[in-house]
Amino acid sequence: MRSEEKTTTPNETQDAHSLAKESLPGLGHVGATHPGRSPARDPYGSARRGAQASFPRGVVVLYSQIEGPGTGEPDEIEADIETETTARGVVQVLQEHTPYEVHLLPASLPIEPRLAPFPPQDYLVFNLFEGLTGQSSDEACAAFTLQALGYHFTGARGHVLKLADSKAETARVLANKGILTPPGRLFRHPDEVTASGLQGLSFPLFVKPVAEDGSVGIDQHAVVTDLDSLRNRVAHVVELYREPALVSAFIDGREFNVAVWGDPLEVLPLSEIDFGAIADPHARIVSFAGKWDQTSLDYIHTPVVCPAQVSDSLAARIRHTALAVWTALDCSGYARVDLRSQGQEVYVLELNPNPSLAPDAGFARSARVAGLDYAQMILKIVSFI
Repeated sequence: MRSEEKTTTPNETQDAHSLAKESLPGLGHVGATHPGRSPARDPYGSARRGAQASFPRGVVVLYSQIEGPGTGEPDEIEADIETETTARGVVQVLQEHTPYEVHLLPASLPIEPRLAPFPPQDYLVFNLFEGLTGQSSDEACAAFTLQALGYHFTGARGHVLKLADSKAETARVLANKGILTPPGRLFRHPDEVTASGLQGLSFPLFVKPVAEDGSVGIDQHAVVTDLDSLRNRVAHVVELYREPALVSAFIDGREFNVAVWGDPLEVLPLSEIDFGAIADPHARIVSFAGKWDQTSLDYIHTPVVCPAQVSDSLAARIRHTALAVWTALDCSGYARVDLRSQGQEVYVLELNPNPSLAPDAGFARSARVAGLDYAQMILKIVSFI
């Protein structure tokens, strides 16, 4: 992700301790503390969910273990590696700012054996488990397992992650709720790409894997302008990622990332991808290199502006749309909604439940602009459980 690291000052460290006390109100006695640290009050509130006063004993930071290359391009494993780095950062925050036992837990499916030493009556789960490239459905499976085992955990529930695993199905649900999305259709094989098979879609079109996130599968060939290039691009996606290609209308407009979290629900400061340095409108996209490779021209030419410089009326439409997506898809914890505006219309590109929490990623950027340092952001996410 884009590097926007920020060193925590002593004042910010104190602020994180204050937030822990304010957002995680005390109730009951925590059964385990770190060496040299006084016992603390249970910051979650047993009255909220009928738990015993000693809950929780600790927090398990669960993340997906990389066991080998998945599908896709070789460099796309960087998106998977980032999850482990983020998990270690979360562990550090929880160790420094809470009294709990904190355990870093890499896992692959099935996750039950790895969780066995940490019973749900004693441990919360900070869920950073993601499907590796080409295995995105694993993310929902892990969340369903956590629910079935009775864990309280951060972020989205299984049914939301399963829905988001298919951008086509997400778009269908949103359209049924009256929320605007780019028209599109799925292609499972390049032979399906015919003039009649476009079903009213007109060029230029945008092609991406239906079940990947982090801009995996998106490069400067993702926007196509004729039938032959569309057929070739669909073949590329299907063969490389072993999943259907989602082909949708290319919306030539401004692109925004909207971080939403809460209890109560809150929209954080809007971010905009600045395409001002790119003359070709068809090249104004957020490619994989534009997100992950700081040396690439895609990265250099797509800086992020936060807070976005938008009119009050457009900002209101963007926030309204993001909240409508959250409600329509039954989100929880934290999420990011990606949108494009064209004229007076706001189109939803996709929902990203459990987006990256890396310090230099978009969600942390919006939280910083809202006045929260990294530790405060992590503690607040835990408070939503």
